[in-house]
Amino acid sequence: TGVTREIMQGALEQAKQARSAILDKMLEAIPEVRSELNVNAPRISTVKIDQEKIGMVIGKGGETIRALEADYEVQIDIEEDGTILIYATDGTKAEAAISAIQSLTKEPEVGDEFHNAKVVKTTQFGAFVELKKGTDGLLHVSNVGPGRVGHIEDVINRGDILDVIVQEVDKARGRIGLKLIQKHENGNTVSPEELIERAKNAPPRERTEERPRGDRDRRGGRGGRGRDRERS
Repeated sequence: TGVTREIMQGALEQAKQARSAILDKMLEAIPEVRSELNVNAPRISTVKIDQEKIGMVIGKGGETIRALEADYEVQIDIEEDGTILIYATDGTKAEAAISAIQSLTKEPEVGDEFHNAKVVKTTQFGAFVELKKGTDGLLHVSNVGPGRVGHIEDVINRGDILDVIVQEVDKARGRIGLKLIQKHENGNTVSPEELIERAKNAPPRERTEERPRGDRDRRGGRGGRGRDRERS
């Protein structure tokens, strides 16, 4: 006794039919080779940045890179040439981390919008807004809304949260001019038009006038030279 030729042929034929059935099902699910990985597949993604901006991604004491890894549940390695490797369990997390890194290292351009940006300083002529770590822009009083604002603190103060759009970039001077989209306040948003109305009702402020540099004092000269003339 043993395995006869007929039994072996029958077994091989059954295996062939089973293989064909499996391949047909696979073809139904994936009719052609995918150009990209399935969004749920683990992956290693790369993004290249300027070497001078590596420090922006790492942050002080590694603070920024650790925050990126925690927020997007990825692992990040940075090469000396600016190549960043992102290890993620799926495509959504990888793309989110890449987007965050690109936003962090991208130079602001006219038309770029920045949301939930914090006011870090105010002056009589405007407010300085932190667009991202290490980059501030100026929201001039004339760009708050369609009307006059006497003093920026009539409508905007340090610590306020704003949505702004880049209106001007002066790379030679390192200046970024902003225009207000809206202000966040107590869980709501306030439009530029509403802020202009508030400015109209703001109490008047005392103006501090600086003495012109060319003024001569009553003794007839600049500084102490008048006294010298009196002695002569």
